[in-house]
Formats: sequence, C-alpha cells, structure tokens
Amino acid sequence: MKRLKIIIGILLLLIIVLYVILQVSKSRTFQFFGGIVRNINTEEKLVALTFDDGPTHNTDKIIDILDELDVKATFFVTGKELEENLEQGKKLVNAGHELGNHSYSHSRMIFKSPSFIKDEIEETNKLIRQAGYKGEIHFRPPYFKKLIFLPYYLHKNDINTILCDVEPETILGFSASSEEISKYVIENSKEGSIILLHIMYDSRTEILESLDEIVNGLRKKGYDFATISQLLDKK
Repeated sequence: MKRLKIIIGILLLLIIVLYVILQVSKSRTFQFFGGIVRNINTEEKLVALTFDDGPTHNTDKIIDILDELDVKATFFVTGKELEENLEQGKKLVNAGHELGNHSYSHSRMIFKSPSFIKDEIEETNKLIRQAGYKGEIHFRPPYFKKLIFLPYYLHKNDINTILCDVEPETILGFSASSEEISKYVIENSKEGSIILLHIMYDSRTEILESLDEIVNGLRKKGYDFATISQLLDKK
C-alpha cells in the first residue's frame, strides 16, 4: 500500500510539472529569460502590421497591396521558405518592409537542444541578410511556443521576443470572413498594438481581402502604421 501511494504521488507530481511546463511554454506574458513584447506602451496612435511565414509566390501581390495602401509592415519569415524564395525576400526588402526571424523550419521550439535553437535562428538570420535586410532582426517563436533554451538564447544575444496583442485568426478561427477579421482588428487595436496576420498562402485569401478595410478603418480612427523596429523606438 505504501509503495502504491508513493507511485501515485510521483505520478501526480509529474502531471503537475508537465502542466506547469505546458502553461509556461504557451504563456503570452511570461518567459524565464528576457522580456516578451506583445505591444508597446505609447500614447501615439501607432500600430504595427506583422505577417508570419513565407515568402511565397504570393509575395508580389502582397507588396502591391501594401504599396497601394502606403503601409510598411514586418514580415516574420521562415528560413526554409526564404531560402527557396530568396528573390521574393529581396523584393520585400526593396519595397521597404522589415524582415523578422520566424525560425528556419517552423518547429515548436520547446524540448529542443540549445544547438538546434542556435542553428534555427542563426541560419535564418544569414538568409535574411542575404535578402539584403540590414536592420535589427527580431524573433517571433513559431506557434508562440518557448520554454527555457529559446528565451535564454534570445536574451543572451539581445534579440527581442515579439508576440502580439491582436490576432484575429486565433480568436475567430481560420474560417472567419474578411469582414469579421477586419471588424475584429479595428475594434481591438489600440495605441502600440502589434497585429498578427497570415497572408502568404492561398488558403488565407480572407486575410488578404481584409487588408484594405483594416488599414482604412484604423486610419479613420486616427492610427498610422509602423514596423516593429519603429514601434520599439517609441518605448
């Protein structure tokens, strides 16, 4: 009986530890090393449009839309896709947009070795430089997952961990219409907000279609648009 109680106690402890690890790994407000940037505390009516993944064959279309709207955005690209579409990455840079690091393989960066994390980030940084981007490179964890080694590496290398405070796809689901998406972004953005959207793939046409309404709707409320680096300068 005593042995059974010990085993049950150990199992309960393991469950508690795993639960804590899970909560920390997906926390939007806490990590063991360095800080998390979800938005910027500013009184200026500025927001940042950020896009994850890519570049892909849709890059030209996205650049044209943003040019028409006169908006500069931050693209958190994956190293693998940038390597496969380096010319598209160069086009983003030449159009005046900011490139951020979204890892090389887009793997969940928990339970990974320090060497894996280092390689994922540094290889992608090299490719971002090959695309011609010369500014500071910020990092956004795939799926927003992070635990110990990733925050430690980022903190040690003075790299910002960028999340967001407006993410319509997470809240509304991937089946949301362009009208629902734009309405959510316009109603929930505030001074210093970081908006996350996915527009690089053919399956996300609703997001692409919502851009015009998002930009014009926020401008009607007095907002202007900045890159992540420009927004961080307001801290």
